[in-house]
Amino acid sequence: MLTELLEMGSFIHDVEGEILCESVNTKIPYFNAPIYLENKTPIGKVDEILGPINSVYFTIKPQEGIQAKSFKAGDKFYIGGDKLLPLEK
Repeated sequence: MLTELLEMGSFIHDVEGEILCESVNTKIPYFNAPIYLENKTPIGKVDEILGPINSVYFTIKPQEGIQAKSFKAGDKFYIGGDKLLPLEK
């Protein structure tokens, strides 16, 4: 069962079939955490986390049937509240 969804990041651009996002959350996503659209449609999993802790970016590996290039700048992505780590960890 999916817990509450929290906004995780916004689309910047597609990179080699993956989705590059800028984090808008103060916490860090788990690797392989599922990522959703606002309507709870799953689109993929967190693949890489990049940048310093005060400017976090992450990539999403899209699941089958999801095209990274189908998103546009500013599109928002969401994560389950139980799939985040506080910065202190």
